[in-house]
Amino acid sequence: MKRYARRKKFKVKKLFILLFTVMLCVMAGKVLHSSLTTPFLGNITHHMASEDHGWNLILVNRENYIPADYEVQLTELSNGKKVDSRIYPELQEMFNAARAQGYGLFVREGYRTQEEQQQLMNEKIEAYENEGKSKSEAKKLAEQWVAIPGTSEHQLGIAVDINADTTKSSRDDVYNWLEENAHTYGFIKRYPSNKTDITGVINEPWHYRYVGKEAASAIYSQGICLEEYIETLE
Repeated sequence: MKRYARRKKFKVKKLFILLFTVMLCVMAGKVLHSSLTTPFLGNITHHMASEDHGWNLILVNRENYIPADYEVQLTELSNGKKVDSRIYPELQEMFNAARAQGYGLFVREGYRTQEEQQQLMNEKIEAYENEGKSKSEAKKLAEQWVAIPGTSEHQLGIAVDINADTTKSSRDDVYNWLEENAHTYGFIKRYPSNKTDITGVINEPWHYRYVGKEAASAIYSQGICLEEYIETLE
């Protein structure tokens, strides 16, 4: 009887340990899922961009995907392009200042949906395939020019591509004005030519991203990019 009781007690203890282990695994899985999810590519897991430093400082790039539940409230511009409503006042202020100084400029691209970003990628891949590239080569080349869907700042609504109205100003004049003045309105040149090794994106003198006036001034004065600035906050 004593031997039976000991055996029964051992089985109960073993069952308790097993149940406890299962509970730990479930809890760990929930924690992992909160920071890693798979909204874009099948079973591949991606790290989600964090809004811990504020909506204006969310860092989206090839390593940080836009969260699946990210929401944007949009304002439509006079030419039909759309931007996050929160950046509209500073964007308009910046354009008013540039135009008052005689510069002609307009928003060539604002907010894009996931579907629109995917369409751009598909078109770029197809263009390279038409040049004789293999599917894998075409995809690799396309990703040098078009952000992978889910990693484009245009999907956030807080980035704009600004072009020159060449009937009034040259491209260089507009790009130079933006580079020297955009930070005073809360915008940064997101992909400088000397930061390609960090951002992973070629020089884009037309692409400006809203980060807020305080962050923009710091980034401009220190000559750093957004990735480097975020590191100083952590």
